[in-house]
Amino acid sequence: MLTANDPNRKSWLNVPLDSDFPIQNIPFGVFIPYEDDATTIGTRIGNTAIDLSALHQYGYLDGLKLPEDVFLQDTLNDFITLGRPTWRAMRNRIAELFDEKNNELRQSEEHCKHILYGLHEVQMLMPVFIQDYTDFYSSREHAENVGTMFRGKENALMPNWLHLPVGYHGRSSSIVISGEPLHRPKGQRKPKDADAPVFGPSQQMDFELEMAFITTDGKALGERIEVQEAEDYIFGMVLFNDWSARDIQAWEYVPLGPFLGKNFGSSISAWVVTLDALEPFRTYSPEQKPAPLDYLKSEGKKTFDIELEVLIKPEGQEESKVCHSNFKYLYWNISQQLAHHTVNGCNVNAGDMMASGTISGPTEDSYGSMLELSWRGSKPVALKGSGSRTFIEDMDTVIMRGHCKKEGIRIGFGEVSAQVLPAL
Repeated sequence: MLTANDPNRKSWLNVPLDSDFPIQNIPFGVFIPYEDDATTIGTRIGNTAIDLSALHQYGYLDGLKLPEDVFLQDTLNDFITLGRPTWRAMRNRIAELFDEKNNELRQSEEHCKHILYGLHEVQMLMPVFIQDYTDFYSSREHAENVGTMFRGKENALMPNWLHLPVGYHGRSSSIVISGEPLHRPKGQRKPKDADAPVFGPSQQMDFELEMAFITTDGKALGERIEVQEAEDYIFGMVLFNDWSARDIQAWEYVPLGPFLGKNFGSSISAWVVTLDALEPFRTYSPEQKPAPLDYLKSEGKKTFDIELEVLIKPEGQEESKVCHSNFKYLYWNISQQLAHHTVNGCNVNAGDMMASGTISGPTEDSYGSMLELSWRGSKPVALKGSGSRTFIEDMDTVIMRGHCKKEGIRIGFGEVSAQVLPAL
């Protein structure tokens, strides 16, 4: 029972109008209160961070039969391994405790003092230890745009694209939390009409608007996860900015694909929103023609209506929205992605992260990268006030936000933001 999703439920905690984090959300994250150095796992309602380790120690979660130290870890990995029934029971209990009609915790000022924090009183940390990271390429609009630029409209999609979710294994060590700046990468690039490559800072720094899902432990090595059961192995989702150095990537990617143009950094939002919280916002994926092979056939509402936007904020200037897209545009949904990832017997672990690939829509303002928005640098994108961009410049901050909204309920992810610093 998803009692946490009751749209009529209100919290005794203050929830600002149009907050991404009403009592129906209950995401999970990791933080350190500034008043001490103890890392804790927590959740969030409105602008209040909730210390789940303290909530557990005071006995408010006794009926859930949780390991004593599960919320004293510095990542969500151990909690994730407990499985979907436990995640669901946990969200239901939190919703019950913080319901406006429940005084069980509310009446204890002493307990609240050790459990509740304003967001300004905590530092958010990476929510999971990511052993492995996979990046898919699942937006047809994005694949066709990029293919058209580099191969022409007639050869925009590679022959395999409509038959399987294309992906590659990326680098997990350089995935960072929202707010952490990244330096412009250096590498080899081959300028147009040059006879040989040169070395130096990338001249075509780009964002990629993506989302990523986080898995729990999968099946044993050699076994596969079926598309119909895939969601049981998915804990939740985050916003994901998969930074790209387009000029470095263009020179290196043949024949083995992305490498240094991608692995210098990716940024994720701090709070993991569970699939249960997204349940009311299910929708259909785009029609797939030709029909996929049997192991990839996916029926019903297997994706989510998540509004996404990207903003660029030059240093000292206001934000400019440059993209408005939606997660539902993805041709291959997350169940198909996980089924394909494991069809050969590849095992997955708790905390593994799998990104969607750039999420572009059908209109020019929904393109999910500067490569597309500026059409390979040929059409500068105007910013508010003055100035324009073809790619991201030093000291620019890129901000991505995402939320669902239906019948007065808004469930969101907050934001993922990062500033680009000059190359070292």
